[in-house]
Amino acid sequence: MKILFVCLGNICRSATAQAVMEGIIAQHAVLTALEIDSAGILDYHQGELPDSRMRMHAARRGYDLTHRSRPVVTDDFDIFDLIIGMDDRNISDLKDKAPSIEAEKKIHRMTDYALHTDMDHVPDPYYGGASGFELVLDLLEDCCNGLVKHIQASQASQRPQ
Repeated sequence: MKILFVCLGNICRSATAQAVMEGIIAQHAVLTALEIDSAGILDYHQGELPDSRMRMHAARRGYDLTHRSRPVVTDDFDIFDLIIGMDDRNISDLKDKAPSIEAEKKIHRMTDYALHTDMDHVPDPYYGGASGFELVLDLLEDCCNGLVKHIQASQASQRPQ
């Protein structure tokens, strides 16, 4: 299974979701067949590392954000099984980019996988302070753990009895 996390510029939320998901997979040796990537709706940060503040906060929790920003491209809808947006604007933009109805069905909201929060989006911390980056990390850890449980449940239900 291949998963693409998406936010506006791919320098805060989606890059962090990628690192968090990879960390969960490595830490628990689960779902080793997953491939994880991230991208942005826009290309104005293409080739850049994640925001330095996000890297600092993530590093405190053991995540190394080394992904280089890239924009979502049409081929992503063929390559990835799940395309997960961080907020309603990302979801809307992804649906506009989807080349077909089938491709559109791959689009999901990150917070749909939350285990312990009732927030309906992962807020962009770019213009905020330290608490915004910490909130994003809290939400992404919760949602990525929920996503792992969702995938495990889906795979278990598909196994022959």
